[in-house]
Amino acid sequence: MAIAYFHFHGELNDFLPRHKRHTNIGSFFTERASIKDMIESLGVPHTEVDCIEVNAESVNFSYIVQDEDNINIYPISARNFINQKIGLRPEPLSSIRFVLDIHLGKLATSLRLLGFDTLYRNDYQDEELALISHNESRVLLTRDKGLLMRSLVIYGYYVRNTNPQQQIVEVLQRFDLFNAVSPFQRCLRCKRMF
Repeated sequence: MAIAYFHFHGELNDFLPRHKRHTNIGSFFTERASIKDMIESLGVPHTEVDCIEVNAESVNFSYIVQDEDNINIYPISARNFINQKIGLRPEPLSSIRFVLDIHLGKLATSLRLLGFDTLYRNDYQDEELALISHNESRVLLTRDKGLLMRSLVIYGYYVRNTNPQQQIVEVLQRFDLFNAVSPFQRCLRCKRMF
């Protein structure tokens, strides 16, 4: 049986059980596995990861984990603090558009109020949300980390706050959207421009 050691940095620890946060996590494996699959098996969605270093070398999601690998996984917020050679994030979107899951109805209304193209229905199934996000290049906002682990999801973010007023600030900060706010330009129900 082989073992690899994972160390998650910054807010990636939000996805781990308390006793595994900010420490090395030994993960045993018997079969050949990509680093993406092993990271997600520990509970961290790939959409939250910006850079991976294995034995001090930058790798991408297709890297096959080896016995005794020491793996550091960095969040998007660490981008300016590490010397990454291989970025894992896709090309930035030219314009940010969102699709939200059932748990974020008030956030959807707030985003529309601020002028952002936001799809939301309280009857979207997970499969449909992943398809919409993928096919329309929309950022999937969710409180369901399992939804972000779907391979179709390229652009996604796990909203940490449960308070709707704090959620809007969190999303604006995460995507640096304060200068893009254009209030009262969209219908709050259907997202159409006035």
